[in-house]
Amino acid sequence: MRIGELARATGTTARALRHYEQAGLISSERASNGYRVYEEGAVVRVRNIRHLLSAGLTLEDVRVFLPCLDGDVAAAPPSDRGLRVARERLAVLDERIAAQTGARDRLATALRQHARAAGTPGPAGS
Repeated sequence: MRIGELARATGTTARALRHYEQAGLISSERASNGYRVYEEGAVVRVRNIRHLLSAGLTLEDVRVFLPCLDGDVAAAPPSDRGLRVARERLAVLDERIAAQTGARDRLATALRQHARAAGTPGPAGS
């Protein structure tokens, strides 16, 4: 199947597929006309990659799951290494959320203080 067909079958873009290939997560052969040609099994692999990415993992994190990307990743029992990667990614996401929440709170406080000083309404939800 060509790259456009794989993109449609997996709900992604050709650009994302080229990125996954560059990262070593999928592979293709080149047809005589230079087009990328993927095996039918690439559909499952790409769907699994997208599932892991949507869970907050990075492409580098997904590499840990290479041995099981051609099966049902969501139903498979996780490996110790996979669990470690997921826990590490969760910690990073928690740190980012905390930083964003702190920034939001500081901005809301500044707007409330400004509103009180100016006698105007504060930010929405305050």
